Amino acid sequence: MPLRRLHAATTDFQDVEIWRSSASCEFRVAGAVHAWWHRDRFLTGLAWDNLAAGALLRPSGPPSSILMLGLAGGTTLHTLRHLLPDCRFTAVDIDAAMVRLAEEHMALDDCGVEIHIADAYEWAETCTDTFDVVIDDCYLAGEDDVYRPEKKPERGINKLRRLLHPDGLFLTNLVTGSGHRRIQSRTRAAFKRSFTTVRSVTTPDSMNETLVGGDAVLSGSALNPWTSEFRDSKDRDYWKRIEVRKLK
Repeated sequence: MPLRRLHAATTDFQDVEIWRSSASCEFRVAGAVHAWWHRDRFLTGLAWDNLAAGALLRPSGPPSSILMLGLAGGTTLHTLRHLLPDCRFTAVDIDAAMVRLAEEHMALDDCGVEIHIADAYEWAETCTDTFDVVIDDCYLAGEDDVYRPEKKPERGINKLRRLLHPDGLFLTNLVTGSGHRRIQSRTRAAFKRSFTTVRSVTTPDSMNETLVGGDAVLSGSALNPWTSEFRDSKDRDYWKRIEVRKLK
């Protein structure tokens, strides 16, 4: 069933259009899909698939704790909750109204997330916990496009990597394409300076790249055993299309 525009909402940080069908929902911000949820499926072929896959590339095994900075609708965490039913999820988002919309329209409560409403980078400076995986998916909505609030990638990495366990992984979502190439290039360079191993996770249809950094990061073949965890054939097809390559 096709999506129809339900209504629009204005938060303190963005204008959001809510599109729904009987089985799914999209939040659209600045002309792009900002979050996605489906009653029976998990994958989209887009950025959230990259993030979920990247979180599973830890050589010492699947993570038991994940910190998500930039929660939005919780699309990535829906997938990871399906794959990691016992994992502890913590998330930080600056936009309380967006979180409420996700609870109303995207079954966010089903993810079992401990949610903090705060500026993610400020919150991280006072956090005393550590995690197996830290995901930086912080974007703000500009007039015509989204942008990363931290303009100096290495400074952002240094703020957040202290929250990692010694064998943990640090992930950053990057929008690619026109207008985003400079920050993508600078973030790649910062990752290579900061981590022993860096891998890039992409999907053919996405205008995004997930960088995964750590002392060691598994190759794409590590994703193969997870394919059978998806019951829907479309999810399995999307999972098989995820590409992982090592940055030189």
